[in-house]
Amino acid sequence: MSVTTRRLQDLTVHDHTLEVPLVWADPDDGRTIDVHAAVVAREGGEDLPYLVFLQGGPGHEAPRPFHAPAAPSWLDAALEHHRVVLLDQRGTGLSTPVGDADLERGTEALAEHITHLRADSIVRDAEAVRQELGAGTWSVLGQSFGGFTALSYLSTDASSLEHVYLTGGLSAVGRHPDDVYALTYAKLRDASERYYRRFPEHRDAVRRLVDLAAEGALVLPDGEVVSPSRLRSIGHLLGSNDGWQTLWALLELPPHSNAFRYDLAAAMPYDARNPLYFVFHESSYADGHATRWSAERSEPEDFRADPTLLTGEHVRREWLDTVPGLQPWRDVTLALADHEWPRVYDEQALLASGAHGAAAVYVNDLYVPFEYSMQTAALLPGVTPWITSEHEHNGLRAGDVLSRLIDIAHGRAVR
Repeated sequence: MSVTTRRLQDLTVHDHTLEVPLVWADPDDGRTIDVHAAVVAREGGEDLPYLVFLQGGPGHEAPRPFHAPAAPSWLDAALEHHRVVLLDQRGTGLSTPVGDADLERGTEALAEHITHLRADSIVRDAEAVRQELGAGTWSVLGQSFGGFTALSYLSTDASSLEHVYLTGGLSAVGRHPDDVYALTYAKLRDASERYYRRFPEHRDAVRRLVDLAAEGALVLPDGEVVSPSRLRSIGHLLGSNDGWQTLWALLELPPHSNAFRYDLAAAMPYDARNPLYFVFHESSYADGHATRWSAERSEPEDFRADPTLLTGEHVRREWLDTVPGLQPWRDVTLALADHEWPRVYDEQALLASGAHGAAAVYVNDLYVPFEYSMQTAALLPGVTPWITSEHEHNGLRAGDVLSRLIDIAHGRAVR
């Protein structure tokens, strides 16, 4: 492991880079990648226990630390009790990132490489970092997909985890992805209708925009001709605390103005900066199944009939033809859609894990349905759920969620 140190006013950051196997399950494979983790401590907190942060996604790197008031917004609360390990999940950030240059490997080789970037492999990387740091145990904070990864951690290496904090990260266990997507559509239906009740004039605005998209008349600055399905994905904004404000401001703009074109480009999910986020997004819901465009297959009839019902992270095959940054990834994405993903969770191991901690479960979560989250919570009786409608899926970044979870886990707060 190589280590460098830097100071950010009252923070000390040790950047660790560790070489690990690409294929943990096959010691003879021989291929390796780098994994990067930034270990952050506040002055005077250099001997506090470790907390590893697992980022949402999949396909996004960990946030970069800055001095007080610390960024990310939850970092101050974490540093009161811990040294924080910001792990770039394999394939992202400084952990041998996957990008456009890798397309030169060819479809089959690159798709096979990406199959080794899932939660179970991230857990093995985390364990390697923990051991290199000399920590007998540490705690974990998992946001969204990072929470899914924490569940995989509890399925295989629960003894390494002191406390578990999950925020919008209690994934469905043992379910087919179609089941999950069916519920996410129901959540988007409710969110769309709630939005239109507040701003009824915007239903017609969305209908007009969908018509323009169908005519090929919405063109983004990068040349993308926005399809109706791509336009409707702006519904993902309704999954964050203040995203409705972004949606409202967008729908108030003239459709052919520069402001609208640039703001629409920024508002839609999936872009070329983090191709993995699109390329194997559905795999994050695949606990032992091939996905085969599950979001498309699960779309309800009323969504097909009513173009004003907005969607979210529901990936579409057609975007491989219409989104310039995703077009080069067409063949790789199609190959991964047919990949039979192994299971990443073990119900019996979760029940036997003895995990202690707390989990923020958002009643209106558009991405991680409440119903399945509560079923998974039942597998972790020592992880206390804090059920709240105060926040949406981004509650960790928007409020005092982590402080609340730490207090709950240590008996200092009621739910």
